[in-house]
Amino acid sequence: MNKGVVVGMCLAAVGLVLPAASKADTLTGQLVDLACYSQNKQNTGNAHRGKGAICGQACAREGFPVGLVTPDGKVYQITGDLTAAHQAKLVPYISQTVTITGDVSQQSGNGMAMLNGKDLKPAAGN
Repeated sequence: MNKGVVVGMCLAAVGLVLPAASKADTLTGQLVDLACYSQNKQNTGNAHRGKGAICGQACAREGFPVGLVTPDGKVYQITGDLTAAHQAKLVPYISQTVTITGDVSQQSGNGMAMLNGKDLKPAAGN
């Protein structure tokens, strides 16, 4: 059999097995500490009533989940690389509007969507 034909057949077979790369989602919204936000939807800033001036950042540093609240009210829990090292890449932006690029998936159970963030940029005006 011709080498070129064999190579072509192998490449075609690999194309059938490997999933096509999906385009990443880009979402803009406000970063919030989900622990306090879940208790009171007004806890979107860094200071939370009765909990301190930097509650949002403190909770994120302690490992509580961080979320992105979009202008239409959808909430995405941030996962992946952006949450590494006690969420060091997220903490400075708690309460600010940011744009995150990553893969969105639906979590079973509580129904909250997950955003496996790969890139974070402050939104214009921050």
